[in-house]
Amino acid sequence: MRMADSLTDGSTDNARVRPEEGGYTVLARKYRPTRFKDLIGQEPIVQTLRNAFDTGRIAQAYILTGVRGVGKTTTARILARGLNFESTDGGGAPTVDLETMGVHCQAIMEGRHIDVIEMDAASHNGVDDIREIIDAARYAPVSARFKVYLLDEVHMLSKAAFNALLKTLEEPPQHVKFIFATTEIGKVPVTILSRCQRFDLRRIEMDAMVGHLEAVVTAEGASAEPAALHLIARSSEGSVRDALSLLDQAIAHTGADADRPVSAAALLRLFNLADQSATLDLFEAVMKGQIDTALGALAAAYARGTDPAGLIGDLAEMIHAATRLKVLPEVPSPSLTPDSLERLRPIAEALSMRVLSRAWQILLKGLDEITRAPKPLIAAEMILVRLAYAADLPTPDDVLRKLSSEITTAGVDAAAGNTGPATTRSSEKREPFHVPPKSNGDGGMLGQSGSLGLVPSPSPMGENPVPVETVAEAAPQPVKIRDLDALIGLAQTNGNVALPPLIRAYVRPVTFGDNAIEIGLADGAPRGFAGDLSAALQAWTGSRWMVSVRSDAQSQTLNEIAQERADAARLDAHQHPAVKAVVDAFPGAQITQVRQLGKQTEAEVEPKSGSVEASDLPIDSDEHDEETPPWTS
Repeated sequence: MRMADSLTDGSTDNARVRPEEGGYTVLARKYRPTRFKDLIGQEPIVQTLRNAFDTGRIAQAYILTGVRGVGKTTTARILARGLNFESTDGGGAPTVDLETMGVHCQAIMEGRHIDVIEMDAASHNGVDDIREIIDAARYAPVSARFKVYLLDEVHMLSKAAFNALLKTLEEPPQHVKFIFATTEIGKVPVTILSRCQRFDLRRIEMDAMVGHLEAVVTAEGASAEPAALHLIARSSEGSVRDALSLLDQAIAHTGADADRPVSAAALLRLFNLADQSATLDLFEAVMKGQIDTALGALAAAYARGTDPAGLIGDLAEMIHAATRLKVLPEVPSPSLTPDSLERLRPIAEALSMRVLSRAWQILLKGLDEITRAPKPLIAAEMILVRLAYAADLPTPDDVLRKLSSEITTAGVDAAAGNTGPATTRSSEKREPFHVPPKSNGDGGMLGQSGSLGLVPSPSPMGENPVPVETVAEAAPQPVKIRDLDALIGLAQTNGNVALPPLIRAYVRPVTFGDNAIEIGLADGAPRGFAGDLSAALQAWTGSRWMVSVRSDAQSQTLNEIAQERADAARLDAHQHPAVKAVVDAFPGAQITQVRQLGKQTEAEVEPKSGSVEASDLPIDSDEHDEETPPWTS
């Protein structure tokens, strides 16, 4: 039975801490659980402790971790109560069945039992505080079965305090138990964690939280709309304490009773939240590119007091919900109300996964911009403008697919001797033709996406490949390739900008024949390069090409040849007296570039650690040698 059930079963004395005399007790304290069965959503922890108590496998130390408000301190007190449970007739043993109040139960839950010492480690974090615990642990408990030390926010202890606690924590006296609680388990040393049994308290699920809030509202003699409770549960982010604090404030704000329920509209005004229906309106507007509607909705929300960052966060949450509907239509986001879910389904179906992913990235980056912007409203407006204008843009995959199709079509037409567009030759007999994607099993240079644009690729969503038509009756003219420059020229003619740099960097030429090329590959060449090059040549020329690779090729790549020439020109320049004079006059200077005067082309050499550029120097070649060097005029 959960806490929500215990509030209506008549056992209220055991389900909540006794209110303070003469004062109001907030709901978060008034309905704090006092039994294991009252904990919401922590069934695995209860089952583990039940089995441990039944078999006598009780650890000397426990550590409880989780986000704020999920019940770490409360669970620690209930655990201390279970360890020291003793019935009024003097019997009892450690148990998780705490249906009745024992001798020590009330004092333990109120934090005033002499043998259950609760310490805030945030304010008692020194080694002297731990030394007091170590000294007191030697003495037996006064009245209870165990002396229990509860250390809340234990991660705040200093390094020296942790080290002082290690020995006692590993081998404490039989009558001593330690229970730690922390929200930042990563700051607790592993030497402490290895000596404790760790329990991770989970966030409370949406349905369980709404049910608990309904029970609390009923117990308080008030009422609330289901949408209002759902809004509180969503805003609490799984924290029971946050949810009860919001509910307490909502009841006080509306003066709710059985005849005046807490309404969702009142909560939106009270907490400056964005209604899901308004967020859906904004989402639909930006996805349709209606920037005027989107900015108007943002201005209206800002006028109501809604935080711009919160509104953009709600919009990102809506995109997440739409994406979840596409991938898991049967398991929608729990944060959606039934009305919002029905409205979001057709919107999600109309949007592609690529568009949703792009919108998510824009909003994710925008949230960071809002935190750094001097005026969050202006930043939010810019995010919506960016999102609206990007809504009707093609995705990168669509652009690459279209570009690959156009390049392939142009290559086939050029090989067939057609100068006009293929679509204008309707009278000629044509047959469909497309190059299948090259797959080398390990991703290759193209993988399955044709990202370098060498060959076309099918749509990743299973769509039909873009057909490339060619003239079947006209025999393609043979293309002669006799060196790497001709190969690079063919690639550039067909609009390919990715292949020439790879040829210059990695290809070692061996032999060139009719529809056959034999090459070597330098270190670092992409996988599957030869196969992808063969497929590209077939697409460009309309003929099948064989590209073979030799591992013993000794020839140089074009980049290596260019580098050698540049190094030679730089060395030759360095020998000139005028250059030597400049280098000597400026210690540390290096020749970074040698250029032939009066020419448009230049040989650029990357400096190794250069600081001064020496080029275009007026050098008198007659004083250097008889023949004018190639780098002067």
